[in-house]
Amino acid sequence: MGQASPRDGQPPQEAAPGLIRILVADDHPIFRAGLRALLDGQPDMRVVGEAGNGLEAVARARELRPDVVLLDLSMPVLDGLGALREMQRLGLASRALVLTMHAENEYLLRVLEAGGYGYVLKQAVDTDLFEAIRTVARGEVFLYPAATTLLLSRYLEQRRESQAEGQEDGLSEREREVLALTAEGYSSQEIGDRLALSAKTVETYRTRLMRKLNLHHRADLVQYALRTGLLRARMDDEP
Repeated sequence: MGQASPRDGQPPQEAAPGLIRILVADDHPIFRAGLRALLDGQPDMRVVGEAGNGLEAVARARELRPDVVLLDLSMPVLDGLGALREMQRLGLASRALVLTMHAENEYLLRVLEAGGYGYVLKQAVDTDLFEAIRTVARGEVFLYPAATTLLLSRYLEQRRESQAEGQEDGLSEREREVLALTAEGYSSQEIGDRLALSAKTVETYRTRLMRKLNLHHRADLVQYALRTGLLRARMDDEP
């Protein structure tokens, strides 16, 4: 590799202001090198560190505070899901995007539940990775459309149970609309266009509903919408 990483015992590479700072965690050095070359070739991205296992990924994320952590699921010492949970426990602000060979929806479910912002299939890195990183860096969740419907159906029964028990979350109908559209990945401006609101008003609704639900990150909103079946309910209502 042309540039030394923190794993080489060298100081981490500094990223210019405005660049998305990325930590690459994968146990295959050749794959990491390829990712570094791809990402450093983007005008708005810079790889600031690497890690070869999950435990090292947590340590590097804690040290370097990257914007995005690209995290392999299958790593030694501590796997990707374990690293995700540990970063959540430590309250790290870095947003994790999982890289995996597994296309099964079960993995996406586990990633979201562990606090991840989505995943990218390794075989689709050349087509999906840049978009996924930019999406996650904005605080949004990257979901494959084909997987979303199947994944959301997992929560339909839980929603029915909550309704049967009379559980309410105290949200207004407008707040529920903003929550669902946020979870679907729409920006504040796009939500405003759909609901005839200003982007600033949408942000106000989002801030208020997050306070009501005691949520702190955009990924938390997605997990809540999944858990309660709100997204599935919207999809069932659409023509």
